Amino acid sequence: MKPKYQFIIDDIKSNILSGVYNVGEQIPTESALQEQYQVSRQTVRKAILELSNEGFLRSEKGSGTYVSNQYRSKSNGNSNNKIIGVITTYISDYIFPSIIRGIEGRLNEDNYSLLLASTNNDVAQEKKALEMMLSYGVDGLIVEPTKSNLYNPNIAYYLTFKEQDVPFIMINAYYEELEVPFFCLDDVQSSYLATKELISKGHKKIGIISKMDDLQGKYRMKGYIKALGEAKLRFQPEQVLSFDTESKQNLSVNIKNFLIENRDMLTAIVCYNDEVGLEVVNVCRQLDISIPDELSIIGQDNSYIAKNANIKLTTLTHPQEQMGRDAADWVIKKLQGKKDLPTSTYYQPVLIEGETVVEK
Repeated sequence: MKPKYQFIIDDIKSNILSGVYNVGEQIPTESALQEQYQVSRQTVRKAILELSNEGFLRSEKGSGTYVSNQYRSKSNGNSNNKIIGVITTYISDYIFPSIIRGIEGRLNEDNYSLLLASTNNDVAQEKKALEMMLSYGVDGLIVEPTKSNLYNPNIAYYLTFKEQDVPFIMINAYYEELEVPFFCLDDVQSSYLATKELISKGHKKIGIISKMDDLQGKYRMKGYIKALGEAKLRFQPEQVLSFDTESKQNLSVNIKNFLIENRDMLTAIVCYNDEVGLEVVNVCRQLDISIPDELSIIGQDNSYIAKNANIKLTTLTHPQEQMGRDAADWVIKKLQGKKDLPTSTYYQPVLIEGETVVEK
């Protein structure tokens, strides 16, 4: 349980960083803050003193307490060493180590430092990460959005970066409600090629497992539907299994139920990514479903887990390290004052044949 004064510090800091309180604006009086937070005057004063020491507030005798932006120069005193913030959903698993390696490699070439945070695809953790980056006074920012297919309550923080002229770029996805430059895989094309590959092998009963709180999942679903439409195959809702960040922990059980219920309706499955593809492989082993003879499977992203699995998964490429490098290069060029930088970049996926697809 954090002390009451710390709660006030965190709340006022959030209001400053998200633009509720603007620089130079007077904050409520001590008695108003006492009333608002239901605390003693001493607790309020302790919080204000701490925020003043950190450079978020300045007090003027006989006038009141005002929002300051001193915290930016305090945290970034060494102007020679530029710091780029990087916020990703995950750090240590799946394709993320490769992306971060690409970012780091490019930043090192120009002696930029990297400040890294992850959100675990949770908007509350994204809020903390954004506040940290703003408090630290990063010179630029690379962000992989959190739950990018849902409304994001942290938009105000991104607008603060814009107001402060801190360049930022998004990778893997973007917030559709923000005008923001991005580097993404062409996710529609990735799933489209996966589905088309199965259709070309004679499959007509093709299912999909997709993650629907991220933009990638929405677009991968779109590619699947597009390929079915072109081949005059009917889209059937019962051939779709969707999941999100919260239900991912039950994915194995849900895949098992999905396969048992639809065993006669499926000869192939397009998977959201390689992680899901290998989960399907595991479940098929439990259910004695032969791969690829009874069920063909295609993953996406060509991740290291697909390369190291005991079955060679058919998958599609993802730029990974190149995407990280390109995003870092974009931020560096922006900080160097380069004009006419791309606002949207899509990488084209390529099919990699494995052992998990067979002619029907």
